[in-house]
Amino acid sequence: MLLTISTTHRPATDLGFLLHKHPDKVQEFSQSFGTAQVFYPEAGDERCTAALLLDVDPIRLVRSRGASSPDFSLGQYVNDRPYAASSLLASAMAEVFRTARAGRCAARPELPEQAIPLEISLPALPCRHGGVELAHRLFEPLGWQVEAAAVPLDEGFPEWGNSRYVRLTLRGEVRLADALNHLYVLLPVLDDAKHYWVASDEVDKLIRAGEGWLAAHPDRGLITRRYLNRRTALTRAALARLAEVGDDLEDALEPPVEEETAEATPDGEAAEGSGGEPTGESDRPTPLNVLRREAVLAALDDVGARTVIDLGCGSGQLVNALLANKTITKIAGVDVSAHALTLAARKLKLDRMSDARRARLDLFQGSLTYGDSRFAGYDAAVLMEVVEHLDPPRLPALERVVFGGAKPGHVIVTTPNAEYNVRYETLTGMRHPDHRFEWTRAEFRHWAAAVAARYGYQVDYRPVGEDDPELGPPTQMAIFTAGGGDV
Repeated sequence: MLLTISTTHRPATDLGFLLHKHPDKVQEFSQSFGTAQVFYPEAGDERCTAALLLDVDPIRLVRSRGASSPDFSLGQYVNDRPYAASSLLASAMAEVFRTARAGRCAARPELPEQAIPLEISLPALPCRHGGVELAHRLFEPLGWQVEAAAVPLDEGFPEWGNSRYVRLTLRGEVRLADALNHLYVLLPVLDDAKHYWVASDEVDKLIRAGEGWLAAHPDRGLITRRYLNRRTALTRAALARLAEVGDDLEDALEPPVEEETAEATPDGEAAEGSGGEPTGESDRPTPLNVLRREAVLAALDDVGARTVIDLGCGSGQLVNALLANKTITKIAGVDVSAHALTLAARKLKLDRMSDARRARLDLFQGSLTYGDSRFAGYDAAVLMEVVEHLDPPRLPALERVVFGGAKPGHVIVTTPNAEYNVRYETLTGMRHPDHRFEWTRAEFRHWAAAVAARYGYQVDYRPVGEDDPELGPPTQMAIFTAGGGDV
């Protein structure tokens, strides 16, 4: 299997410094399943290409893994593992380019921090349950221009259709360390298989490789599940470490559509006669976190808010949606976590934001249980999946700060409905390990009514997500309006 990395950065041979592999040498690295070689098909000032060639020995691989391998295809001497990019290539790349993945270069310490023009090519990449469409979904949010084409089963017989393999080319201005970590995580995700048993240490590997990009990825749930071979306990542990206040773990609890037993064709449609449902974009159910964000945006529109503060903004998903609405003239994002604000700034591309857009936005660190004059002066405040992260004795402090001190015209609060948790078959306990409590519908309404009476607000309730006739919706929302009048 082959991976090539090219750059037109001047001088292009700086790629050798970044990879810690000299362009004038062919270097060989022994692996437990074969041999990896690094060489440079071209190396000039204008363009430089490094190639990683992995020669897999199928017999050695089978003997080393045997029948216990989690990928059944490895139980055969004849399989696609020597030819198609998979976790074998990801593992070899991680070892061969270990220092480059860490972003270190002693000879040229400034180089690893630079985003440089890169072109990465993989001639045969297995893309199960999603094909070309899945390759676009995973790489495009990371800033890559994706060129993906399904590989035909046999070019001499086009009527046979396409295989599950994709020819992939990525182009973009990216730090090399980030590019290598994208590949390390996403190659086995696309293949939807690993050549080794997934244990708890894989969570640490995923968190390290995903630092700075995975938490904000719109498909982080899918990526985490597949990388961890759908092991629910490991998936929830990883998502909990990625999540910030204001985020949730429901994407680990919902049955994943793309993991139906039906095999998908490269264009994302279920194979004929498989009995499965299509897995294309239009057929995937809308995730609950998206429904919740849309419900909050609709409520803000209903109350006519033009200035909004997101209290507990996490990685900035709601702030990003507010910026897209030009009728919102002033937006603030607040979080107690400096790390969350760093993720938000990166997700929002704060360093490249236009002056006009930047003038509408203020991101700052603050605690919701301590009075802060910066919280005041907004038409509406949003507490989206925030209150349940506070210890119950701290709730009165939050109420005083938000309803008594900041006094926005409207306050929108969303929180999980504990009654709905029984619908999540894999859930034990609360939806997030950082939740201090989760209210039933009656408990939420009791709290909201008491707060409204205490601080001079009227309150209206709305369901978010499918409203189960027995258990109610998965998320419950309260819309507080100062001074009276129903919403």
